[in-house]
Amino acid sequence: MTTPGGIGRRLRELREARGLSLSEVARRAGVGKATLSGLETGTRNPTLETLYAVTAQLGVPLSAALEADPGQRVSGAAVTATLLDTFEEPAAVFEVYRLRVAPGARQSSPAHQAGVTEHLTVFAGTLRAGPVDAPVLTGAGEYVSWRADVPHVYEAVGETDVHASLLIRTPRGR
Repeated sequence: MTTPGGIGRRLRELREARGLSLSEVARRAGVGKATLSGLETGTRNPTLETLYAVTAQLGVPLSAALEADPGQRVSGAAVTATLLDTFEEPAAVFEVYRLRVAPGARQSSPAHQAGVTEHLTVFAGTLRAGPVDAPVLTGAGEYVSWRADVPHVYEAVGETDVHASLLIRTPRGR
């Protein structure tokens, strides 16, 4: 399970390695300075939405902020994502997550870095996901992908949880 302190230390390390102030990263990510400070000190629990907003501004994939071992879990308004593995190649970093999307809520994800793509396979339930202006309805056994460098959404359709896998490809050197 993800610990706020571990993620906070990692966010601070990533921010400082880039020579950015807390205020600058908070401003760029569209989060409050107090929120980011609380994350870095481990006094606030990170949401998936906030972590994506901050890591995008640091130019790193989400997994860079999570603790090293697979199995780290983070939740947002509708989505619970569990990191299964990270693969690195010279051109890109690949992150594989198990997703559970709860019915009755819509999760908005901010734009990731330029060139990021998401590839989603639904195993159970029906999911509406993709760019905010053109989400796609995807059912069990189906696959969808989209450019994730634009705001995008996840929403379970119906009254049951959606279970899916998500592969995120983040290009290097952007």
